[in-house]
Amino acid sequence: MTDSAPTVLFVCVHNAGRSQMAAGFLSALGGDAVDVRSAGSMPATQINPVAVQAMAEIGIDIASQAPKILTVDAVKQADAVITMGCGDACPIFPGKRYEDWQLDDPAGQDIDAVRPIRDEIRSRVLSLMTELGIP
Repeated sequence: MTDSAPTVLFVCVHNAGRSQMAAGFLSALGGDAVDVRSAGSMPATQINPVAVQAMAEIGIDIASQAPKILTVDAVKQADAVITMGCGDACPIFPGKRYEDWQLDDPAGQDIDAVRPIRDEIRSRVLSLMTELGIP
């Protein structure tokens, strides 16, 4: 990875589903051109197994990931912060790019409900890559 690679932080409440899927997509699609991180305002104890299954179906393995607590430093280090339902829990710093993605929460959903969420996240990640100039 180069020093010029942007850092993108995906944040949701539990860091177990949406933010992990988004980070998985951006890592897989952006490779070394981007530094990808994710965190949660109230992290779960484990990643959502249905989110893991949905991503595995399309060849992206996020099973080794673990929910992480959102820190002020993580936000400070990010060039772009993408929130997914954590609202006011995410600190705001001037000069950062912030987006809030309104997505259904995959928690407690079956695979048929999680697939469309996964596909929407993929679409948004692709748009974000274009906007940030990530090849």
